[in-house]
Amino acid sequence: MTVVPFQRSGVPAAHGLSVAACEAAAWAVTPAANGVRDRYRGAGAVNAALAVALGVALPIRLYALPGVGRIEDAAYAWVARNRHRLPGEVPYCERYPDECR
Repeated sequence: MTVVPFQRSGVPAAHGLSVAACEAAAWAVTPAANGVRDRYRGAGAVNAALAVALGVALPIRLYALPGVGRIEDAAYAWVARNRHRLPGEVPYCERYPDECR
C-alpha cells in the first residue's frame, strides 16, 4: 500500500479523480487487474486500506454486507464534516509546500 497526498501535483488526475472528489473524501485505488482498477471512496477506502494492512479481505467483505456499508458511510460522513474539530497533524501542504499544487 502506498499513501499519497492528493495535494501533490498530478495525483488526482493520475487516478481519474477530481480535486473536489479528493477534498470530499479519502480514496483507495487498487493496482490494475486485467486493466481494471477498483476505486473505493470514504468508508470503503478506509476498509480497503485496513484489508491491505491486515492482509485479509474481511474489512471489505464486512463493508459489503447489507446495512453495514450504510452505517459506516454515515459515520465517515460525520467525521468528514467535523474533521476540523478533531486533533491531528499539520496539513500536508503546510509541512511540504514545495510538493503542493
